Amino acid sequence: MTALLILDPMIRGGAIALFLLWIAILWRDHRASLSARVAIAMHLAIIAYLLAANLRPDGPVRSAYLLCDSLSVMVPPLFWLFVRLWFDDQQRIGARSWLLVAAFGALPLIQIGLILETGWLNIEIWVLQRIGMFGFALAGMWIAWRGRANDLIEARRGFRAALVCAIGGFILLATFIEMFDNRNASPDLGRSLTLTAILIATFIVSVGLYRFRSPELFAAPGTTPKRAGPSAAPSPLAQRLRALMAEERAYRAEGFSIAMLAARLGEPEYRVRRAINGEMGFRNFTAFLNGFRLDEIRAALADPAQREAPILTIALDAGFGSLGPFNRAFRDAEGMTPTDYRARAAAARLGDSEIG
Repeated sequence: MTALLILDPMIRGGAIALFLLWIAILWRDHRASLSARVAIAMHLAIIAYLLAANLRPDGPVRSAYLLCDSLSVMVPPLFWLFVRLWFDDQQRIGARSWLLVAAFGALPLIQIGLILETGWLNIEIWVLQRIGMFGFALAGMWIAWRGRANDLIEARRGFRAALVCAIGGFILLATFIEMFDNRNASPDLGRSLTLTAILIATFIVSVGLYRFRSPELFAAPGTTPKRAGPSAAPSPLAQRLRALMAEERAYRAEGFSIAMLAARLGEPEYRVRRAINGEMGFRNFTAFLNGFRLDEIRAALADPAQREAPILTIALDAGFGSLGPFNRAFRDAEGMTPTDYRARAAAARLGDSEIG
């Protein structure tokens, strides 16, 4: 027990210092990126969790404890948002997702109000919070694991598994231990496990982020990395890639993967990843495929011969599996719906014919 009393503030203090360091780095270098801002918010929530453990709900700083405890509950939903933005290279989060996170964030605020008013913790809200924390943590871990094959940034692909084990595992372990802490016959064991999880999570996240100290860490999706020279010719592999995608329309195949692409090219996967990411500027294989799919769809929507073709049919023919992902990808690329795009193209043709 004495060892724990010594190690506890050392580990928590060291973790807080490292997270504050990364907050400063992320703010300095990447604050324009939404994924970086969500990462900063997640780090602040983790710091709140680390501070709350050293405060007492019945002590002289009860308000500080309630504030830190409420902020710490937001670690799982922020982790979920961060994983979606960073690993899936999303440019934005939909309104429904923000509403879900906001609704979950209202639970600790309601709990604080009830505690201050009645002096008692509401068990129903407490259970909802724990269920939500488990749900967000598992969803984030699944997203990070599911999309690992589509990641074209080699170092980030390796970091996925580490992040899942570190932050996701830390959230699940800490939530589980806190749920049964009062019933645990050996509280020292739970505290030791928590401290170990904090140490491992902080170390893995810090090392991983240090490896990513580059301008592309939180680059906006779709941006192209700088080349060695503006007139550098594409490599033979990049030329074959473009021909296979643009001329043979390989992206139309159902479930088309980078493994299938590499097999058709007769190249190792790592070389194909490097060509797509390093030369063509894509960070995600799905975004790479969608670029060619959207080119075909834009041409079809502007084609007067296809003006009666249903938009869903055009999207499915181009390789999109359903309407939802297609609509999101199209809006992100064009800033308008496919229907509006088709209408504008028709209006532009009409204007040209009148001028002619």
